[in-house]
Amino acid sequence: MLTGRVIGTTTSTIKHPSMEGWKLLIVQPLRPDGVTPDGDPQIAVEALGAGMGDKVVISSDGKGTRALLNSANSPVRWMVLGIVDE
Repeated sequence: MLTGRVIGTTTSTIKHPSMEGWKLLIVQPLRPDGVTPDGDPQIAVEALGAGMGDKVVISSDGKGTRALLNSANSPVRWMVLGIVDE
């Protein structure tokens, strides 16, 4: 699990069926200081209501994400687990 900052949203005209109905966020992972970017931004599925500028907790647990999406063959890896109170 990592913390990250939502830096945008994305849409797709063609996507895997397991992604239907899910909001897609672009999340910049952060280092432990909570400010410094750590690596490349990731696209994460989200259903909690996070938006631009929010600090979130993300997970790259592909197996957990596939279970959430109820799809054994979903290509999705990242998901938002929570929104950080600031």
